Amino acid sequence: MSIALKQVFNKDKTFRPKRKFEPGTQRFELHKRAQASLNSGVDLKAAVQLPSGEDQNDWVAVHVVDFFNRINLIYGTICEFCTEQTCPVMSGGPKYEYRWQDDLKYKKPTALPAPQYMNLLMDWIEVQINNEDIFPTCVGVPFPKNFLQICKKILCRLFRVFVHVYIHHFDRVIVMGAEAHVNTCYKHFYYFVTEMNLIDRKELEPLVKKSFAVRKILAFYRQTALQRDDEQDVSLTPHLPSEDRGKPFPPGALHRPEGALPAEMAPASRSRKGGDEP
Repeated sequence: MSIALKQVFNKDKTFRPKRKFEPGTQRFELHKRAQASLNSGVDLKAAVQLPSGEDQNDWVAVHVVDFFNRINLIYGTICEFCTEQTCPVMSGGPKYEYRWQDDLKYKKPTALPAPQYMNLLMDWIEVQINNEDIFPTCVGVPFPKNFLQICKKILCRLFRVFVHVYIHHFDRVIVMGAEAHVNTCYKHFYYFVTEMNLIDRKELEPLVKKSFAVRKILAFYRQTALQRDDEQDVSLTPHLPSEDRGKPFPPGALHRPEGALPAEMAPASRSRKGGDEP
């Protein structure tokens, strides 16, 4: 990661404490192996494949924790701009509203402001990954039979963070010059969940492939950000024309050489109003 990105994704801005693996454990070794593959520049499609002889649940556990840490960090960099005023409902553009449901306070799917949804989500994931009955850390302790189902729900909900950040806060990502890093993280996430069949394809719909016109808008968006950076404090956020606000921003639309997304990662929209918790 470049010096600029290290400054952007500063550990002090982390939304939640980073979950780590215990040194000497099999999961710690798998984590190091996965990180080494990523750092070596290996093709991400190959990097996410289950290594020969390794346990699928261990491999999934390592990635779930890693994605939680990374997506948590990404949201942490823009969370001060995600408020009840700017984001009164957790959504992914005009067609997708994500409602919260749990076994405690919200027994039925409930529409909430995005920051409240994010807080509940991160709290809930922390409880899951810190639960020894779900994510055992002791050698020889088996995973529960419903482990993959729990991971599917975690990953599905984490994906919604990507959706919200891309569609509603990508201006901040551009201002920080971090779109390539976020795109790479999303690409890694996408390849993993599709390789391991851990997410329903319909959940991927909000990040759709857009027309050349929208790509031009995004190019204008980035150019405006750079111009304002030259003219004044970088904290000032550029804005799209009003008619284009709230439209889905495809993560590969900027065509940056680093972190660009392949076409298969942008499924066609089916124009559905979705996102309620099952």
